[in-house]
Amino acid sequence: MVFRDAGKSTLLGLFAAWLLVKNPDLRILVLAADGALARKMVRNVRRVVERHPAAEKLRPTKVEQWAADQFTVCRRKDWRDPSMMAKGIEANLTGCRAEVVLCDDVEVPNTSDTSAKRKELRQRLSEIEYVLVPDGTQVYAGTPHAFDTIYAVGRGAAGPGYLHGFKALRLPLLDERGGSRWPERFTVERIAVIRERTGPAKFHSQMQLEPMATTDIRLDPAKLVPYADGLRHEVGNGGAQLSIGARRMVGASCHWDPAFGRPERGDASVVAAVFQDDGGNYWLHRVDYLTVDVALLDRVDAATQQCERVARLVAELQLPSVTIETNGIGGFLPGLLRSALSRWGIGCAVAERPNLHNKESRILAALDGALEARRIRAHELVLAGPLAAEMRDWRPDGKSRDDGLDAVAGAILSLPSRRSPAVPGQRPAWPRGAGARLATTQFDPLT
Repeated sequence: MVFRDAGKSTLLGLFAAWLLVKNPDLRILVLAADGALARKMVRNVRRVVERHPAAEKLRPTKVEQWAADQFTVCRRKDWRDPSMMAKGIEANLTGCRAEVVLCDDVEVPNTSDTSAKRKELRQRLSEIEYVLVPDGTQVYAGTPHAFDTIYAVGRGAAGPGYLHGFKALRLPLLDERGGSRWPERFTVERIAVIRERTGPAKFHSQMQLEPMATTDIRLDPAKLVPYADGLRHEVGNGGAQLSIGARRMVGASCHWDPAFGRPERGDASVVAAVFQDDGGNYWLHRVDYLTVDVALLDRVDAATQQCERVARLVAELQLPSVTIETNGIGGFLPGLLRSALSRWGIGCAVAERPNLHNKESRILAALDGALEARRIRAHELVLAGPLAAEMRDWRPDGKSRDDGLDAVAGAILSLPSRRSPAVPGQRPAWPRGAGARLATTQFDPLT
């Protein structure tokens, strides 16, 4: 990883030419974000082979082996694959074999500006394992274009980076003392102009190689206050209370936005559980992306499987009610969920609510102000799931995934308005309105 305009691709091309001079029998595959970029490197390597005296013995006699996207040098082995070949990341690699795979700028905005594209990029790159021969070499060259970049080599909170175990070379534009690594080309004045024109986020990403979102984030997951405490349910003194850590909860809401399609191709089925303390803070305790066990479909249908999952969540979190979004397929689910709750012996209300308002407006109404006020706490398991990526990628144009955000917004908006107890030290029972009460009456059972 080296800053932009440092000549990474040029050096990688020279490296490929040197490899072929040292071993003409090598097969080198170049992968890039698109085919044109990959062909550019192959074309440059071909020119080096044509002109450099050290590569004179590599030049073939047959013109048909000397194309723009692939070429074959004079070699001893009769391989089916060319000496060097260019492919875009979306191309079919089935049947290709190579001793060296050079990944040149495979992560660019077009392949990484949404979580779905980043997931697809990783799936495409996983095909390299079936192309590379044993003891082969992979080289990645580029700059990070996303918060969860593929160029992470160490271990983070979410686990090992995509290139964990790779040897890494990282050269940001500014060194440890703040000086330019290439002062002849990037003067202090030039660096200031780049920083001003591109903005601080893109400068830190592309020139300082710090993984971050390069576009403005409307719903920044960094504004969520993390916590790791579990729920504590206590019954005694004629009442009950539910706490998270040292804070007592006075309200709870569970919202299910159902779907039966495959999450990678359509909407995801998401259930969110949010609690509220007496200070008006929201505790985002669970956001479950429901899946269906295909092996059980011949015995248990997809709707019943999901209802069972929701029922278990209700029992685990002591939830008093569940709201189901009944737009579309959700119309018949309330009855199924009530049956599942009955089988489990769970006393929980099931509410039906169609969404009549614009989804983007609903998400902003629930989350925008609360995030700015740092009033949303999120459990560490929630932060480790897909919700954080949804928040980073979300734009109010409706073109990004928002299934989890929609469920969370529905849960928050379903919470009633709460006030702190008027009497210092006085606390409500869980849920509010439950517990023992003593009333004085004039009733005399003997008369």
